[in-house]
Formats: sequence, C-alpha cells, structure tokens
Amino acid sequence: MKKTLLLYTKGMAMGAVDVVPGFSGGTVALITGIYDKLLASFAAIPQALMLMLRGRIVAAWQVCNATFLLVVMLGILSSIFTLARLISYLMYEHPIQLWAFFFGLVLVSVYLVGREVAVWCSNRVVSFALGLIFALWITLAAPVQLSADPLTLFLAGAIAISAMILPGISGSFILVLLGLYPVVLGAIKNLDVAVLSVFSAGCLLGLLSFSKLLSWLLARMRDLTMAFLAGLMLGSLVKVWPWKQTLTWQTNRHGESFPLEQVNLLPWQFAQITGENAQLLLAVALSLCAIILVLGVEWLARRRQVDVA
Repeated sequence: MKKTLLLYTKGMAMGAVDVVPGFSGGTVALITGIYDKLLASFAAIPQALMLMLRGRIVAAWQVCNATFLLVVMLGILSSIFTLARLISYLMYEHPIQLWAFFFGLVLVSVYLVGREVAVWCSNRVVSFALGLIFALWITLAAPVQLSADPLTLFLAGAIAISAMILPGISGSFILVLLGLYPVVLGAIKNLDVAVLSVFSAGCLLGLLSFSKLLSWLLARMRDLTMAFLAGLMLGSLVKVWPWKQTLTWQTNRHGESFPLEQVNLLPWQFAQITGENAQLLLAVALSLCAIILVLGVEWLARRRQVDVA
C-alpha cells in the first residue's frame, strides 16, 4: 500500500507539471526513478492487446505491467483535472515564484541525467549539443495559430504526448507553439468531452508509437540517448526562465486569456519595464529549494534501493 501511494504521488507530480508549458512530466519520471519502467510498460501495450484478443488476460496484464501503469495514470489524470486551476492561478498570480521553482527543478535534473552517461566521449558530447540545439530551436520558435478542428486536435495530441514523455520538452509548450494550449487547457477545466475525446485519441496513438522507439533507444544506445536528453533539458531552461514579458495573448472559446509569445528579461530589466518587483531573492530561494528537494528525493530513492538489495 505504501509503495502504491508513493507511485500514485509520482504520477500526480507528473500530471501537475504537464499542465505548465516548459516543464515535462518525463523529467519528473526520470527524477523519481520510474522513467525506464514507464516507457517499457507503454511500449508493451500493443503486445498486451494481442494477448487479450487471444483470451490470455493474466498474461496481458503482466506483460505491460498494468498495475504499475494504472496507478501512475490515475495519479497523472487526477492531478491534471484537480490542479489545472491551481497551476493556472499560480501562473498568473505568482509567475516568478512558480517559474523559479521549475527552473531549479530542471537545472538539477540536467545534472542527474548527465550523471547517467557512463563515459563522456566525443560522440556523447555531440549528442548533448544536438539536444541543446534542438531544445533552443523549439523553445525560440514563433508560435503559430492552428484551427481547433478534430483532425488538428488529434494530430496535436499525438505530437504533444510524444514531447511530454521526453525529459526536457514540454507537451504543453508544443501546444503553445501550435496555438492550441488555451483550447486544451480550457477543455480540461470545463470538462469539454468532445475536445478531450479527440485530443486523447491522438495522445494514445502518439504514446504507443513513440514510447516504443524511445524504449528501444534507451536499451541499445543509452549513453547517447541520455546525453541528448540532458541537452534537451539544458535548452529548456530558456522556457522556464522566471522573468518574462508577454508580447501577445491568446483567448479560448471560454473567454480565458493565455500568454502566446513571451521574451525573457533579466531581473533588473523586468523591474524597469514592468514596474513590478523582480523578487530576485525569493526566486533564488525557491530555485534552491527545488534543487534540494530533488536531490533529497533522489538520495532517498538510492538509499531504498540499497536497503532492498
């Protein structure tokens, strides 16, 4: 029961950060030590479905580790539907504090993922650089505005979920780039079943296909993949920088406004341009708290593994 509750809490943490553009649930899975198992479980779902069609229900359940998946997904979904309003509130009422905390989370995660690389030779450094460049390209790309028709929502779901399980790239941020973030977040907050059904179907397709590829890469080229992911996460720091100026806004069909295009500012530039307090000391303190929290969780996880062994 204790392990199940802990796993459910990890799922809730993944769901909470997936709502925020700039931080990925995949990063949380990696920090909390369930990333490889989660990918392998997702990748095994097609095989489990084939076993179910043959009437081998127990074997199908075991192949995809369904109990593990069910607990994590319940945590993710319950967090998304219960914390969407809270995260939205914090994004607009206390943005500096929220982004500073996430900045610390991502920064320490770069170190933890980089530590997973056994040997840092030239090809690992190149892979790291490619991940960094790709993240910067995605992060600095100008947002577009796509129509929220069923086909577009389906494809957006497939793309966003693929990014969501990658540490360092946020599925929510991909939705921002596509101009569909207000549509999807508004649908979650207002339980718009029509939009959520189409989007979820796309997520399911993307999850089953991309998780298998990523699981294969980790099994056969783990160091190169981890180096690339570390680069992705370092590049994503640009998106979670606490001091921003919103240039353009976007409104969903429920009348709610969301930032569309933003630029990063230095703390003193932020204070000068906006006339607001940059809250530098508080931001630094929250970033340090996030770093200490992650290192503490990682230390406890390693200690538990040693005790079990």
